[in-house]
Amino acid sequence: MLQKLTLLLTDKLLRNRLLFVLGALAVFRVLASIPIPGINAQQLQLFFANNQFFGLLNLFSGGGLSNLSLVLLGVGPYITASIILQLLTMMVPSLKALYQEEGEAGRVKFSQYTRFLTLPVAVVQGISFLLILQREGVMPGLSSFQFGINLLVIVAGSLLLMWLGELISEFGLGNGVSVLIFAGIVARLPQDASQALFAFNSSQLPVYLGFIAAAVAVVAAVVVVTEAERPVPVTYAKRVRGMKFFGGASTYLPLRLNQAGVIPIIFALSLLLIPQMAATFFQTSHIAWLATAASAVLHTFQNLAVYGALYFVLVFLFTYFYTAVTFDPHQISENLQKNGAFIPGVRPGQSTMEHLGRVITRITFVGALFLGVIAVLPIAMQSLTGIQSLALGGTALLIVVSVILDLARRIDAQISIREY
Repeated sequence: MLQKLTLLLTDKLLRNRLLFVLGALAVFRVLASIPIPGINAQQLQLFFANNQFFGLLNLFSGGGLSNLSLVLLGVGPYITASIILQLLTMMVPSLKALYQEEGEAGRVKFSQYTRFLTLPVAVVQGISFLLILQREGVMPGLSSFQFGINLLVIVAGSLLLMWLGELISEFGLGNGVSVLIFAGIVARLPQDASQALFAFNSSQLPVYLGFIAAAVAVVAAVVVVTEAERPVPVTYAKRVRGMKFFGGASTYLPLRLNQAGVIPIIFALSLLLIPQMAATFFQTSHIAWLATAASAVLHTFQNLAVYGALYFVLVFLFTYFYTAVTFDPHQISENLQKNGAFIPGVRPGQSTMEHLGRVITRITFVGALFLGVIAVLPIAMQSLTGIQSLALGGTALLIVVSVILDLARRIDAQISIREY
């Protein structure tokens, strides 16, 4: 480990990649600390105190939303656009072929479509947030011109972060968008730790010790589940060419226990956020029944038991849904058959497809159950301990551990290339 760390710091190319990531993160943090004009700071603090579920978007913006910075939308629009396009692959065959069958050129074009879709998504999210903040008195007295300027600034900030993330992916280490989210989560740790220490009471010592022990156990479980694989044995048929035999080798097809990663949690939280944003927007409506319905929706989502149950069910369902989008047993069975490979004891073709479908369904059940438990565990701890800062802890923890593991694998791959 020490040898690899030394190589990372001494190799010029790797060191430049690392320095590029650090420089990009420094730019990100500077942008996240510059607020847009016209903010009532006291009303803003009150707004976030009463709307804890906006923490998801604050998570994606690295704290940029909580102080209404230039990048208050963060990479949320880009992630939303990416999820929408990946879900559309199930309904649009040409898009599915572009994403799964046309190789690197197809993925580049798919990424370009994602960038195009990010712009309208950012505009819609920006208008929604500015209108909600105006209604809540956080940004009072904005003229139409000032509203348009603020919208232009925050949309440009979101697109700038998208570009910055892609630069990190190309010239740095790791997935750029994931690294930005990771940096935003880590940047909040000192503030959260100082708040916890300031509110520390000796009578709550067992609660804090229990939370630390649970956090360590959750990190260990996330590492185990993220790295867990179900190997499906694969054998290549022997082929005779002249006087030589080819093939006959045995290998395995690694099926990850958690194929979907953290995407189901992000999508579930995004879906839960939509009715809350709409309810917040219509709560002050002059139409009585609409204002009453909006207040009832907000009251329902403030019930942690109801919110936790909906959250768990959505995460569980979206894990299966996203796995179905990204894993195609039919395509894999066809590729195996074309390459003269087969699963021992299973006929090639339809039987192989059905076998892979059964295997992925069973292991996805475990992965979906784990993601659902991790998602609602902080909500359960919040209801038991009354510590408000634990509302999004599970999601943040899962993202941090996943990004660190992915970053470690990429660094290890770069070091292995240099060694050989």
